[in-house]
Amino acid sequence: MAPQSQRERFQLVCGGRSGVLGEEAAHAGPQSRIGEHLRLSFAKVAEYQRRGAVHFHAVVRVDGPDGPETVPPGWATADVLDGAVRAAALAVEVSMPYVAALGERVFRWGAQLDVHPIRRALDDGPVTDQAVAAYVAKYVSKSLGDVGGTDRPITSHEELDLLPVSAHTRTLMGTCWRLGRLAELDQLSLQAWAHTLGYRGHVLTKSRRYSTTYAVLRTERADHQRGGERVPEPGVSEVAWRYVGSGYTPGEAEIAAGIAEDLARLRVIAREEIGSRGRGRGTETRPCR
Repeated sequence: MAPQSQRERFQLVCGGRSGVLGEEAAHAGPQSRIGEHLRLSFAKVAEYQRRGAVHFHAVVRVDGPDGPETVPPGWATADVLDGAVRAAALAVEVSMPYVAALGERVFRWGAQLDVHPIRRALDDGPVTDQAVAAYVAKYVSKSLGDVGGTDRPITSHEELDLLPVSAHTRTLMGTCWRLGRLAELDQLSLQAWAHTLGYRGHVLTKSRRYSTTYAVLRTERADHQRGGERVPEPGVSEVAWRYVGSGYTPGEAEIAAGIAEDLARLRVIAREEIGSRGRGRGTETRPCR
């Protein structure tokens, strides 16, 4: 296979047939053989912006066919990866099923797209694995609460008026709640995820072979908790359970009762406030013209 064809295949896998490729991509060969030349992997982090939109930060890397221990082909440059990512963002779209109240909608990536190589700030050299991990961790540690949201589910539409959130965030949550009533959108569970503005994805996702796996992390954590001594394979663990107790301690019971009383009082106040607003709108009069 000629290097140019390999390059086209790589672009085809990353960016689809539009934008970067043109008609020549159709003759580049099967996509299934791209693994013979390189491995494409990624890690993606979701971050809430203050306007309520979900912003994604993705680290995309290209290695040789056997992973980080091998170098990628010479034609798989940062510029090629840049073009492939941009082409993919333009090509991807998801159609929403027809809803009488909304019509037909097609969802695409927005116009804000920033693609650049990750380099050291001081000498423009390649960054270390620790620096990339710190970059990802900076956004993993942020949550919806950092932009004025809430981290617990909403149980009723009336509860929206009591949430300590901005008017903009309350409007977004209310929209999710109303859309969640539509039978056509029931599978989206928008009411259950109204507190996250309708987003129910994981904060961190990655390709299977990027970095480590959760199975390896769980094994190392269990090994650390055992004091660094691994159970021989095959091994048998003996565990003895005994009943300690259940429920609150006397002090915790007092605190829980006080919280429950405050919540009940707030619900009463909210109902009275909503009722007074409704009566106010009902008694409004206007002169006839």
